[in-house]
Amino acid sequence: MPDEIITHSAEETIQWAREFAKRLKTPVLVLLTGDLGTGKTTLTKGLVSGIGAANENDVTSPTFTLVHVYGKQAKVYHADLYRIESLHDFETLGLEDMFATPAVAILEWSEKFPLPSPWPLVRVRLEHLGGNSRRISVLGPS
Repeated sequence: MPDEIITHSAEETIQWAREFAKRLKTPVLVLLTGDLGTGKTTLTKGLVSGIGAANENDVTSPTFTLVHVYGKQAKVYHADLYRIESLHDFETLGLEDMFATPAVAILEWSEKFPLPSPWPLVRVRLEHLGGNSRRISVLGPS
């Protein structure tokens, strides 16, 4: 049964994600989908903060670096697959290292993730509803 919430600000999205992070059990792959500007990085700020891997202000979009790693004890990988065009592009990210130790991995533009996951999946879809409102639907674990 999917969870669904509508948030009305970036702060509400971050707060919801902080609470949702407490439900995540490592290892887990969090697959984020949604159009540009729907709040995938904002949601990730709350997830990383809720896990305790970094302060939400330290979480930025990995659009150009492609992968960020947060935390010392509890590792959180945050990858943006927007620019990934092929399996070869994906392989250059070095994400196979991520699966070596139980962690939380958050993938933006996850529809471009080309491999079966060895970890449980949680799918989260974000939709822009106008203004600062977003619909967040949790469609996992699958």
